[in-house]
Amino acid sequence: MKVSGLVSLAVSACLCIGAYAFDNQISVNAEVGRKVSFDSFDMSVNGGEVIRGVDVSSVIAVEKSGVKFYNDKGKEQDIFRTLSEHGVNYIRVRVWNEPNDGNGHSYGGGNNDVETAALIGRRAAEYGMKLLVDIQYSDFWADPAKQTRPKYWSKHSNDVLAGEIYKWTSWVLESVAKAGGEIGMVQVGNETNCFFCGEKDMYEICRLFASGNKAVRDFDKNILIAHHFANPSTGYYAWYAKVMNECRLDYDVFATSYYPYWHGTTENMTAVLKDIADKYGKYVMVAETAYPYTDKDGDNFGNAVTSMSSGAVLNYDISPKGQAECIADVFQAVANVGPKGIGAFYWEPAWLGPQNMSYEQRRQQWNTLGSGWATDFAKDYDRDAVSCGGSSYDNQALFDFSGKPLESLDVFSNIFPRKEKEEENYLIGDTDENGIINVLDMVMLRNAVIRNDYIRNADMDSDGRLGVSDLVIMQNFLLGRTKE
Repeated sequence: MKVSGLVSLAVSACLCIGAYAFDNQISVNAEVGRKVSFDSFDMSVNGGEVIRGVDVSSVIAVEKSGVKFYNDKGKEQDIFRTLSEHGVNYIRVRVWNEPNDGNGHSYGGGNNDVETAALIGRRAAEYGMKLLVDIQYSDFWADPAKQTRPKYWSKHSNDVLAGEIYKWTSWVLESVAKAGGEIGMVQVGNETNCFFCGEKDMYEICRLFASGNKAVRDFDKNILIAHHFANPSTGYYAWYAKVMNECRLDYDVFATSYYPYWHGTTENMTAVLKDIADKYGKYVMVAETAYPYTDKDGDNFGNAVTSMSSGAVLNYDISPKGQAECIADVFQAVANVGPKGIGAFYWEPAWLGPQNMSYEQRRQQWNTLGSGWATDFAKDYDRDAVSCGGSSYDNQALFDFSGKPLESLDVFSNIFPRKEKEEENYLIGDTDENGIINVLDMVMLRNAVIRNDYIRNADMDSDGRLGVSDLVIMQNFLLGRTKE
């Protein structure tokens, strides 16, 4: 259990508040970026709002490593709350089968097992954000270059594998939903460029896809099903869509990764996605995008892309303003598709490392906490994981190295259509929600701390977790020691 640091007892004076107040009114810099309007948006999607998403799959491990996140006023705050306040309405989370060596050693990359996904889903739901569950059907990273089967599926025939995919998909969704996550979309596979679960025949891949898709439909017919590919400039997207149509694959969203420094122009992406949307009637979106705001490195590991990177086309300034312009252009490119364009997700905007550490101290954290891209224990499963490492995307985050939001995060508040958040009043400290704060609430808070559970009404210091500081604040309130 992570124990929060003690905070000023003055916090407890603000006991009856709006869910989006508590010393942090939304602060949007309208000068950063521009308004992007999806003028023909399909109002049946996502409650009539453009999907304004981020993938924060590493955040639990990052927090365990000691990284703290803050709001616009410099106050420590639950990152999910900060994201919501800035207009984010969807969280994407990757899920791996068994991201460990079987002997208690994590492969790293955020330790993204089902339990981690469930926790992220629950925290997102606390602030009204839906969840895209990115099931990768691997024990570690799945991308165009590698789609390694989970260890326990390695010897299965495709017939047996199809059954395992159905069962695994069902169990993931049941676990995440049971924990409180509001699942709005499921990705069956990640960056599956004619490669999925070790299979390279697109027609066989569609047969495996179909098992995962059926599990989603059987679980909840209202959940959107997405298939995800990387790099619209490859020239293969039309063929992928054609084969999936020939196989009568039941899905809703054709999704792409679009990293502007590697994946061509936004105009080309719009044209490629529009062709698929118009021809097959599928929704389209960007499942991953990112852009650097600095060349600096925050964790002694190096960066995937800087101004010195060979082969990277950097059409925007490397600054928060340039980053914001890039994000707005990505959303605009999806909007330009027409009514089938539904939104975009920014990849790992909070994958940071703690500051003021030596390289050796960081290595120890990467190996023990799994907060970097890989641990030393991943090399037997992933050929690229030759040694442990940190985050090569911290210079593309939407928070600076100290955890404070950048002005580029404000872009999400400028994407329309969007609904204004209704003020949801609740009583901080009223754990049992009966309108009264008394010793029973203290008991419920204590039990929640012991169970490592989270109850929003009991989060006295509003830091996104329950611990000793919350108990101290509530005790002092009940004893009448609160200072105005």
